[in-house]
Amino acid sequence: MRRTWKVSLIQWMVVPALALALAAGISDRAEAQGSGYTQTQYPIVLAHGLLGFKKLLGVLEYFYGIPESLQSSGARVYVTQVTAVASSEVRGEQLLSQVETILAVTGAKKVNLIGHSQGGLDARYVAAVRPDLVASVTTVATPHKGAQLADYLLSLPPSLEGVVAGLLDAIGTLIDFASGAPSPQDALTSLGTLSSGGAAAFNAKYPQGVPPTACGSGAASVNGVQFYSWGGTGIFTNILDISDPILAITGSVYSEANDGLVGHCSSHFGTVLRDNYFYNHLDEVNQVLGLVSPFEANPVSVFRAQANRLKNAGL
Repeated sequence: MRRTWKVSLIQWMVVPALALALAAGISDRAEAQGSGYTQTQYPIVLAHGLLGFKKLLGVLEYFYGIPESLQSSGARVYVTQVTAVASSEVRGEQLLSQVETILAVTGAKKVNLIGHSQGGLDARYVAAVRPDLVASVTTVATPHKGAQLADYLLSLPPSLEGVVAGLLDAIGTLIDFASGAPSPQDALTSLGTLSSGGAAAFNAKYPQGVPPTACGSGAASVNGVQFYSWGGTGIFTNILDISDPILAITGSVYSEANDGLVGHCSSHFGTVLRDNYFYNHLDEVNQVLGLVSPFEANPVSVFRAQANRLKNAGL
């Protein structure tokens, strides 16, 4: 009885103390990531990937919940929209025009570009042709050395290749119409850009930040622009996510760990922050509707951490 009484006394004293300590730790962390945590010097500009959009039907965000979270702790965030299916030079010119508008509206001197998938190539184009307007480029699962899926599709017999191109053009047209920005699509040129040969040609013209080896890191900074990247290697990450089986099929053509569309080595660019998050290609932007792995850092928190990194770098 006395021993039981002593144990109960210890529990009565220790458990509340641990609970208070845990609560204090959570509170401190929340406060640390609260006001000003993502308040970068320059605006953050988010650039979508192939078949991407700013907001579908005025409701569904491409970067699901990410802009709001960044804004909640100080960041100025702008989400851009370019042609869903086109080359990175065409899309890059469209992105550049929007960057110039953002700078004119805000009075800022530069922007921090964060691009997902092909959006990272678009951002690289802007930084290469107008480095004076760009403080940093962060690429998320961008196929800097090409995507093996693009190589596979371009190797199909001409009749099947035409069917695939027509389907991509049709989907791109529908996406652009539903997001209020209809424009001509160009699937074959887009696939060429994303192929290994197209990537090599793009890298020869715009080499800044590209790793010199197959799976290394690139220059951390060129022409005053800081470079960062991260990517994932997950496929089946959430049993409720209907996109997981589709990405498992597309990922089957890859010879390296991948997120369903981009190989982990191909995602390397500038300072490689991490290349093996347990994310698939849509998880990286918190899609579909936030149905991501509960056993990995939430993608929103990864974007927040990068904004804080940029802030601490004076960007």
